[in-house]
Amino acid sequence: MEETYVRHVELLGFEKRSYPSQHYVYMLMVKWSDLAEKVIYRTYPEIYTFHKSLKEMFPIESGEIERKDRIIPKLPAPRWLISEKSPETRQITLAEYCHALVNLPPHISRSRHLAHFLAVRPEDENPAAPNAGKRNETTELVRGNASVISGPIILDTYRVIADFEKTSKHEINLQTGDLVEIVEKNQNGWWFCQYESKRGWIPASYLEPLDGPEEAEEDEPNYEGERFVTARAYKAEQEDEISLELGETITVIHKLLDGWWVVRKGEETGHFPSMFLHKAGKRELSEAERSNPQGQKLPPRRSTIRNAKSIHSKARQRLSQDAYRRNSRRYLQQRGGPPAGEPRGGAKSAAKSPLRERKIQDNIPESSGSGSESEPRKETPVVPPRPSAELILERCSDNTRKRVGSIGSSS
Repeated sequence: MEETYVRHVELLGFEKRSYPSQHYVYMLMVKWSDLAEKVIYRTYPEIYTFHKSLKEMFPIESGEIERKDRIIPKLPAPRWLISEKSPETRQITLAEYCHALVNLPPHISRSRHLAHFLAVRPEDENPAAPNAGKRNETTELVRGNASVISGPIILDTYRVIADFEKTSKHEINLQTGDLVEIVEKNQNGWWFCQYESKRGWIPASYLEPLDGPEEAEEDEPNYEGERFVTARAYKAEQEDEISLELGETITVIHKLLDGWWVVRKGEETGHFPSMFLHKAGKRELSEAERSNPQGQKLPPRRSTIRNAKSIHSKARQRLSQDAYRRNSRRYLQQRGGPPAGEPRGGAKSAAKSPLRERKIQDNIPESSGSGSESEPRKETPVVPPRPSAELILERCSDNTRKRVGSIGSSS
């Protein structure tokens, strides 16, 4: 039986979404060879990544060997900010790109790669939203009349705080002070940007808003949290991070836009890379895999960036891990204990941070987290190691030394 293939793709419009962060998706009507018709949603970075992989799969047809042999259409840049007509131009150009794809020779237009990219995903039928009552803003493209689009898509502009050198073809080189437009803020901490004619990924930690140091879109901590499972192990490298093994279940209490989320396990909290986390279930795992389409490395923490130069006099305010732990304990005490399935505090369940491990190695006592916030913390006394007999004789008084000597001679 012949596999179904795409026979027609039509661009319907674009949609502005605010969850998990502000981004735009294109609405595509896909018609299949079995006469099925499905509406799907794809972001520009997803289309961009697909286009790059298509060129790699068909180097001759993409003109990589001989430029004159190119038949794969060029993907235009998302130049949305240029003028009032830029959304209309963007829609028309992308529509032409989609039309050209399905009219390529069958070994490309009917390939599994194209069919897989345009196949319906669970989130196409049920888009994720924090509030079911909040609707997404949809702009539809009317056939033959693109002028009905009301206005341009306004992208956020950020400033680069330090020189960034790309380490893969999916990234772009930027210098301190460059102003970039953000096409998509991925939860893994890599943002898709455009700068002049260049576009690609850059770590969010290298960027700052123009209006102030704080991120307007960044959520407040949620101490009830969300349950996640570690998809990869990670050993903490900084004192405010947390080490976790593969397959551990934890609670995410603060989703930060730089991709380093604050997680809780037992009574311990710490930063952990979001790209190493996924919710339970096949659907969530597939979404986690798509959130890192280029197999990107971990985004750097801002504290590790050298020669960072901000235009803001005040630094971005961050909660300390002590504050996260205090607020978590207060929240859990008010609700009568940790959520179902979350490990309770204790030596066996507490995850280790570099600071905690150093305290244990140096035999430094840790304060107990079981008391209330108003009560003074009681430190567990440290049991000193038993001294040797030679050390006792060296440090004891003359009377004690004589007495020990007399006992030894009489025996």
